[in-house]
Amino acid sequence: MCGIIGYVGTDEVVPVILDGLGRLEYRGYDSAGMAVLGADSIRILRAEGKLRNLEQRAYHEPMHGTTGIGHTRWATHGAPTEANAHPQVDASGDIAVVHNGILENYAGLRRELLQDGVELASDTDTELIAQLLGRESGPLGERVLRVMPLLVGQYAVVAVCRSEPDTVVAFRQGPPLVVGIGEGENTVASDVTALLHRSRKVLYLENGEVAVVRADGVELRDAAGAPVEREVETLDWDAGRVEKGGYRHFMLKEIFEQPDAIRNTVRAYLDADRSGVNLDGLGFSTEQLGKLRRIHLVACGTSWHSCLVAKFILERLTGLPTEVDYASEYRYRDPLLGDDLLLIGVTQSGETADTLAAMELAVRGGALLATVCNVRGSSSWRLATSRMLTQAGPEIGVASTKAFTTQLVALVALALALRASRGLADELDRKLITDLQRLPMAVEEVLRTDRAFYRLGTDILSEATDTLYLGRGILYPIALEGALKLKEISYIHAEGYPAGEMKHGPIALVTDGFPVVAVATATATRDKLLGNLMEVKARGATVLAVAESDADDVAEVAELVLPVPAVHPLLQPVVAVVPLQLLAYNVAVELGHDVDQPRNLAKSVTVE
Repeated sequence: MCGIIGYVGTDEVVPVILDGLGRLEYRGYDSAGMAVLGADSIRILRAEGKLRNLEQRAYHEPMHGTTGIGHTRWATHGAPTEANAHPQVDASGDIAVVHNGILENYAGLRRELLQDGVELASDTDTELIAQLLGRESGPLGERVLRVMPLLVGQYAVVAVCRSEPDTVVAFRQGPPLVVGIGEGENTVASDVTALLHRSRKVLYLENGEVAVVRADGVELRDAAGAPVEREVETLDWDAGRVEKGGYRHFMLKEIFEQPDAIRNTVRAYLDADRSGVNLDGLGFSTEQLGKLRRIHLVACGTSWHSCLVAKFILERLTGLPTEVDYASEYRYRDPLLGDDLLLIGVTQSGETADTLAAMELAVRGGALLATVCNVRGSSSWRLATSRMLTQAGPEIGVASTKAFTTQLVALVALALALRASRGLADELDRKLITDLQRLPMAVEEVLRTDRAFYRLGTDILSEATDTLYLGRGILYPIALEGALKLKEISYIHAEGYPAGEMKHGPIALVTDGFPVVAVATATATRDKLLGNLMEVKARGATVLAVAESDADDVAEVAELVLPVPAVHPLLQPVVAVVPLQLLAYNVAVELGHDVDQPRNLAKSVTVE
C-alpha cells in the first residue's frame, strides 16, 4: 500500500524522488521520507503527514547526491509519526530501508533484536529489516540474501548502504516492485506510474528475487543467489495519462476518461470485423473448457461489486453456476475446487494481496484460472492462464471509477467468449456486441449532463449524516458501488441494499428528509422498486434516482432524476454508475474533502 521509489544515475536525486513520490502518493499519505547517499554518508529526511510537508523540509534542508530512496506511507506497524516514517536506518547509520508490507514475525524479530542489545528507534517492522541488514557484513546484495529467509510475511523493500553509494538493492515477497531501465540511470518503484516519465522499459521482480541496481545495469538474482535472466518489457501507457490534464482532480479526469477507456476495452476483445468476440486470448484448451461446470469470482472493494454484476451476466450467457466471494474470505473457507471450476480474480492493480492468495489457492486445487486486471505484467497477470486486460490506463484517484466500468466491459467480453466456446452463440450475442460498441457514446451522453443538474442532489447529500442506496437485480451491485463511492470520499455513512430487503430492517432508519438514492433504470423489476420507493416516501424520505430521462413513473416518486440513456439490460450497470460517481464527487468537493486522497485509504492494498 505504501509507495516506494529508488534511483541511481547522474541526475540530482532529490527532485527525482519527490516527483516519484508525488506520483505514488495515492498509495499512502500518512508520512513521507527519503534517504540520499553522499560520498561517505546517508542523509535522512522525514516528515509526518502528506508529501508537501516533506517537500517543504527538502527546500529548507537541501541534500545533494545521485543515489537515493523515498517512501510515502500508509501506516501499519506504528502510528503515522515522523519517528515511524521511512526510511528507517540501522543502529550504525550504514543501512537505510524503505518498505511496503507487513512482517508477520514482527514480534519475534523485535524481541530477538532487543535481547541482542539493539536499541530500536521506532515501532515499525521496517526498522527491523534495516537492523537485520546492519548485523550482516559484505556487499548489500549478499546481506539481503542472508536476511530474506528471516522475514515472514509480505514485503517489498528497497535499501541502500553507505559503503555502496552507487547501488540500490530491491527485493520482494508479495507487494510489487518494478525496475525502470534508463540511459545511464535506473529507477525502482512500487508502480509504473512513477517510472513512465523516465522510462517505458521495465523489469518486473518476481517473488523471492533480488535486484542489484546501478546506473549502468541491473543484476537479478533468485533467493539462492543464482542469476536470473528476464526480458525487458515495454509499457504501452503514455506518461501524459498520469497528469491531471487541466482537471481539478484525478478522479474527475478519470470519470470523464471512461468513454475512451470503455471504447478501447471493447475493441481489444472483438474480432477484426467487430462481429464477434476474439477467443484467442481465452487461453484454455478445448478439453479444459469441456470440463467446465462452475465459476467462482473473487475480488475486493469496488472490484467485488463488478463481480456481483458479472454473476448475473455469466449465468445468463453461459448457464454456468457462478459464486462471488470476497477474496479475503475465500482463502479461508475451504472452497470446493477442481478442474471443473474456473476461478476469475478481478483486481484493478493486479497486486491485491487477498485476491492473489485466492488465485494461488485455486491453482493448487486444480482449477482453471483467469484474471481481469488493469496492469499488464502485474502479479495476477503473470499468475493466470487467461488474462483479460482492461484498457483503463493509469488510475490515480483512490476511489476507482474507470477501472470499474472497464472491468464490467471485460467481464461481458469474457462471458461472451465462454458462451461461444460452449456453442451457445446466437442472435443475443450479435445484439450485445452491437450495443457494446455503442456503450461509449451512452456514457458520453451521461457526462454531457450539466453539472448544475446535480446541484439539488449535492445539497441534499452534503447535509446528510446517513443515506440508503437501493437497487434490484443486476443494479443492486451498483447501489453498493454508489454507496461505497460516497463513503470513500465524502465520509458520509451510506449503505447499499437490495430494495426488496429494505423492509427487513433499514426502513427503521427512515425519517423526514432521510435521503434515499435509487438505481431505477428500466428493468423487469422497476415496478417493484418503485413500490419500495413509495414505502420510504410514505415515511418522509427524500428520493434521488438514476433513470432514463423519459421515465415519468420514476419522476413521480423522486425529487431528482439523474438521466441516463437506454441501453441493453446487461449493460445498464455501466451507464447507471456514472451519475453516482459524479454525485459522490460533487458532494466531496462541496464538503471540502481531498477527493483524490481520502483519509485512511490507499489505492492498492498489497497486505492482508
